[in-house]
Amino acid sequence: MGRYTVGVDFGTLSARALVVDADTGRELADAAMDYPHGVMTQALPDGTPLGPDWALAHPGDYLACLGTVIPEALKRAGVRAGDVAGLGIDATSSTALPVDGNNAPLCLKPEFARKPHAWMMLWKHHAAQDHADRMTDLAHRRGDAFLERYGGRVFSEWLFPRLWQILEEAPEVYAAADRFIDVGDWLVQRITGTDTRAGGIAGYKCFWNRAEGFPEAFLAAVDPRLAAAPRDKLRGTIKPIGSLAGRVTGAGSALTGLVPGTPVAAANIDAHVSMPALGRAEPGDLMMILGTSGCHILVGDALRCVPGICGVVDGGILPGMIGYEAGQSCVGDMFAWYVDHGCPAYVHEAARAGGMDAHRWLTDRATRLRPGESGLMALDWWNGNRSVLADAGLTGLMLGMTLSTRPEEIYRALIEATAYGTRVILDNFERNGVPVKRVFACGGIARKNPLLLRIYADVLDREISVVRTSQAGALGSAIFAAAAAGLYPSVAEAAGRMGGAGDEVSAPETDNVRIYDALYREYLALHDHFGRGGSDAMKRLRRIREAACRFTP
Repeated sequence: MGRYTVGVDFGTLSARALVVDADTGRELADAAMDYPHGVMTQALPDGTPLGPDWALAHPGDYLACLGTVIPEALKRAGVRAGDVAGLGIDATSSTALPVDGNNAPLCLKPEFARKPHAWMMLWKHHAAQDHADRMTDLAHRRGDAFLERYGGRVFSEWLFPRLWQILEEAPEVYAAADRFIDVGDWLVQRITGTDTRAGGIAGYKCFWNRAEGFPEAFLAAVDPRLAAAPRDKLRGTIKPIGSLAGRVTGAGSALTGLVPGTPVAAANIDAHVSMPALGRAEPGDLMMILGTSGCHILVGDALRCVPGICGVVDGGILPGMIGYEAGQSCVGDMFAWYVDHGCPAYVHEAARAGGMDAHRWLTDRATRLRPGESGLMALDWWNGNRSVLADAGLTGLMLGMTLSTRPEEIYRALIEATAYGTRVILDNFERNGVPVKRVFACGGIARKNPLLLRIYADVLDREISVVRTSQAGALGSAIFAAAAAGLYPSVAEAAGRMGGAGDEVSAPETDNVRIYDALYREYLALHDHFGRGGSDAMKRLRRIREAACRFTP
């Protein structure tokens, strides 16, 4: 075999394969495919309606992408399948589905096709927030220590609140499921025929820890029927990230186009896998992955429990380092919402006349505005808050609008809100003894929108380096594949050769920093008022909305 590796990055809306020369890190070619069914938030494919805050995906889309993007990327790269030394896969998480004893999704069986709980719950499925809140309350009453590693709160984006939701609302689905499995692990199992699961996914999304396993006593206290879930519904050999999960089987070859026997790395979380793309990471390095949502991953050399983060796992992001995860549930999704549903028609017409899309048109005009000029302030909670409040029941807010407010001012205020939310996360890390020394950025928005990075640099008062690759997730998976295949003795060695930061750096401007410091204080006042108990108006409005959605005349 040659020294080429393939990384496949399964994002929220599409999948992308990247072929990489493992000796140099040179990216030879990539190929992408959108999921045919997209994100299902309103109804199942047959029209069965979904409730508020549901977000489902079609597992068949992931298999279709797997069989399309790898062969196409290899063809474009001029690399034979037999010259691929290893495959790595990452995916959004927790994005889990119930499967039968043959690893087939229940939702693809006729008897479960109309049952929403049988489908793949995407990471942004927030309909289990009530179950998450009840878990949080119980864990605090019991004094369960494991919760400190997860910021002190259970969030609806994790696996166990969803299992409890399924158990209570669709017990027939729970009973019929042989296992519940994260999509990254499921794809690796389909390719290799093994029952391996990734330690990073288990650690961050399933309350698992190498020393203690799963918190079975807590789960039993939540619901006695959940007590056996780790043994009965989450079976599999948990392997550390960067390790060999298995090798491509004949069935896996039919799925991917790779030759049988090709090494396959343990799966990874799509945001986490971006860290080695910067090259050799050092303690204190923080990576911002800016896409539909925002993920802030940080590596350190000491484990500390930090309130409001998503989790801290030893070896969860890079082997041999402590990995911290925090994030924002809505970044690009919020900008897209405004363009799709909030912009007046003249914006789209003017953008088309200028040969650009509405995002570019708005960005060009927002760039001309000075910090504070619009008088607007937003809370970036269009999809709830992941860190540091861990509350999917919170909603967005825009303050300061007048009859003179223009679309580009709103667009800039939304960008600024995500920057303020990021500063909350970084300040929270440092206030709790976890230093942030260098800040990097990757993801589509980071490379496409220079205004966003300038605003982030000013709000954070930090330099931000952009990772040189435009495919940080897929490159990270290819790096993990190189280590799992034995091309390098460690992930760090592979990252040092195959990854690296680019030359693009956004630096803060002193005058802007001063203005944004004042604006950030206003953001914090709103953040704490609506997010920490000063007003529960957002929650009351959500309850009214949910009741109205359930009403049928």
